[in-house]
Amino acid sequence: MSQLVNLKNTLSILILILVISCVSQQKVVTEKPEVEATPKLIFINYLIKNNLNDDKTKSVRCINTIITDGALKKNNNKYLEEGNSGDLNCRQLDKNSNVLQSVIIKNPLVKTFEYVDESNEFRLKTVELDSVEFSLKLKLEPNAAYITISEFSNVENNEKQLIKTPLKL
Repeated sequence: MSQLVNLKNTLSILILILVISCVSQQKVVTEKPEVEATPKLIFINYLIKNNLNDDKTKSVRCINTIITDGALKKNNNKYLEEGNSGDLNCRQLDKNSNVLQSVIIKNPLVKTFEYVDESNEFRLKTVELDSVEFSLKLKLEPNAAYITISEFSNVENNEKQLIKTPLKL
């Protein structure tokens, strides 16, 4: 009987050693999810003017810039696919002037109004303004350092840069 007890004890010790040796020796590492940067929006207000000396040139002045946390709604694309003469191209650039984002804006100096005439019919009237304020609301790209506004021209899809605004983040 004593041999049976010794055999059981020995067998129990062997099973215990076997179980302990099979336990993983690796440390448990809990992965911390990478913290995504909070998306940012940029609101920029500009004043664009036709230069009085020359009808073909324009000047643009940045009124203010606001950067805030937030994201654009889906399908909020009020910008154009392609530009025509007089339309503006707004680009976000990094510190090396690489383009991060580009959007085309319909010429803000040309406004089209719909009205009802004397015979109660709808008509369109296009008015060219000398100056106007316009606003942009864009997703701020990471690493953006500048916002540029350029004007499309008829000459071989050429563009003329009107303003380069540095971003103070």
